[in-house]
This record gives sequence, structure tokens and C-alpha cells, in this order.
Amino acid sequence: MGKDLHKLCIRVPKVFDWVARQVDLPLISFDNEELDALFGFDDTTTPAETLADFLANFPGFTVQAVLQDQTVICQEIQQTNGRQEISVTMPDGDTVDLEKVKVLLKGLLVVNIFDANGNLLLTSDPIPFATAQTFFLCAPEGTDVFCHMTYFQADAEIILTDDFEQLDISIVLCLDVQMEALVKLEVEGAYCKPRPELPITDLVCPEDRFPPQCPEIFPGKHGKHCIPK
Repeated sequence: MGKDLHKLCIRVPKVFDWVARQVDLPLISFDNEELDALFGFDDTTTPAETLADFLANFPGFTVQAVLQDQTVICQEIQQTNGRQEISVTMPDGDTVDLEKVKVLLKGLLVVNIFDANGNLLLTSDPIPFATAQTFFLCAPEGTDVFCHMTYFQADAEIILTDDFEQLDISIVLCLDVQMEALVKLEVEGAYCKPRPELPITDLVCPEDRFPPQCPEIFPGKHGKHCIPK
């Protein structure tokens, strides 16, 4: 062991299992009156106008679906009898006991409509989406689920004909799920120290921390006598 190395006890999250999955959500659709209300065209609109009538004035319009506030909830769904243990056969033929873990992911998106020049015309009311996914993981008692969405893509299309108007939204997302628990580990290492600050010319903190002196009067010519004997 090097002279600067020590045995340290650290408290860290241990990852017991980790999987990633692509999820394709079922198509979300709105049509006719439901679609009009989504963008604020309903019986209370003055003058009364449908979305189709409005968009007829903007040929070449485009549609975009985006997450609202970039906020997505991802959490474990608590099961009545807890996580069920399942025997799973591995590709090499071995059998391993895993736990059945259910995860809920939900959020809100909005649909924006732009004119041909990219100017925003309309924004829909928030549209909820959700998916419940089941995973088979090493998830013994005492572990917690940590999940988050690593990728999100939503494609929206508005179809307008003489007979109907319809909005279709397709969503693809990637879900990361980890089973973690805090553990204490003994490791060999050295204590960290802060690195030196890099030289920056545009400093906020003053370099000279002492008030300016008055050398003409102090210590002056007789400064050597200011040091007590």
C-alpha cells in the first residue's frame, strides 16, 4: 500500500440491475369536435370557427409535438403482494430468480402549429400520455427503483378533409431502469484535495485584500522604530 493510500469506508448506491428499453406508445388521436376543443375552437368561440376553417388560411402549416416543461414522472407501481419472484431461464440454460417490477411513466405534451414561415399560430391544451411497463430484475427487498426517460420523440400530423379533421400523435421513448440500494464499502484510496484555480483575467474577487497604505506618513522614514523591542 502506498504511503498516501488508506483504507476508507464509503457509503454509495450499489446498482443491483440495470436495463434499457425502447417503448412505442399506442397512437393518440383526436378528431372533429374533440380536436376543435383541444385548440380552443368550440361553441364559445366568437366568431364560431373550426380548426379546419382557421388553418385554411395558412397553407403549408406545420405541426410539432413537444414535452410540456420537459417534466416526466417515472416511478414504481406498488403491487398488492409486493414484487413477485419469478424463475427465469438464461440464454446459457441456467436458471435465476428475479423479481417482477412494474414501472409507470407519464407526462404531458403540447402540439404547436406554425405557419409556412415558422411563426407560431396555435398551441393545444396539455395532452397526457402514460405507459406501464413490466420488468424482470434482480430487485431484492431493500432495493429501490430509479428510472428516467433517456430519449423522447413525438410526431404529430393533422389530417383535414371535407368530411373530417384528425390529429394523430405517435410517441417513441427510451426508458432506463435501475435497482439500487445504499451500501457501505471498504476501498483503498487517498483523500481528495481541491485542484488549483485556473488563472482567469476577468476576476470578481479582488486580488489585493489589504487596504491601501500611506507610505508618506507611515511607516515613513522612522518605520524601523515601529517594531517593539
